[in-house]
Order: sequence, then structure tokens, then C-alpha cells
Amino acid sequence: MTKSLFAVLVFAPLILTCMAQAASWQESLSSAANELTKESSSSQGGLSASSLTSLLGNSSQSLSAGTMNNAAGILEYCAKQKLASVTDAQNVKNQVLGKLGLDTQEQKANTNYMDGIQGLLNAQNGQQLNLSTLGNSSLAKQVKTKACDLVLKQGVNFIS
Repeated sequence: MTKSLFAVLVFAPLILTCMAQAASWQESLSSAANELTKESSSSQGGLSASSLTSLLGNSSQSLSAGTMNNAAGILEYCAKQKLASVTDAQNVKNQVLGKLGLDTQEQKANTNYMDGIQGLLNAQNGQQLNLSTLGNSSLAKQVKTKACDLVLKQGVNFIS
């Protein structure tokens, strides 16, 4: 009995210490997970990794411009962000604007064009995607590049 009592007295503090450390680690892990979730949401404009993956896999309507004015603005954004060939994007943008008959003053008055310059893609599916707030993760860059490529193709098709 003395041995059992001695074992309890020796091991009880050790067990309690381990339990306290486990609880502390659990809190630390939980806190770290919450921080990662917050950072992930803010760096990707509130879009989760699965949402970004979904954009890559969906039809091109979710990453294509709904109007040619917005496409021209997006091409300007893509060129400035080096998400598309600057020469190609600027050339196609200028031809699209020329075909639309927009001069500099009209460009500034057109909200779809101005949205595009800021990275706001007014998509064909009626939704708006803010490319500038998607973040810089590998997945976010893939989404931005795909959007720029699709809009560039739209512009080329429009001026052809």
C-alpha cells in the first residue's frame, strides 16, 4: 500500500503537468489554425483554396469579362501586374478601345473599364472577382494568370 501511495504521489504531479502542457499545446494549435485561416482569407480576398481551385476548374465564364470595356481595363491591369505579355495586352487593349470608339475621356467615364484597371473582373456569369485582392499564393497567381489569358483571348477574338 505504501508503494502505491508513493507511486501516486510521485506520478500525479507528472500526469497533471503533462495534461496542462497538452491543453496548452491544444490552445496554441487552435490559435495558430485560426490565424492561418484569417491570413488565408484576407490574402485571397476572402476566397478559400477550394474556391480558387474551383475558379480554375470552372467554365471560362467565371474568369472572362462580361463586357469588352471591362476586358480592356483588365488587360491594362494584367499588363501592369505582369500577368500577361505587356506588349500583347497593351496592343490588344488599344485595338479593343479603338474598335469600341473610346478615347481617353470616354475611358475614364466608363465604369466597366475603370473597374478592370483596378483588377475588378465583371465576369460573364454576372459575378465580380477582385483580382487585386486574391493574394500572392501559387493558386491565386494561377487564377489571375488564367483570367488574364482568357480576357486576352476575348480581346483578340473581338478585334478579329
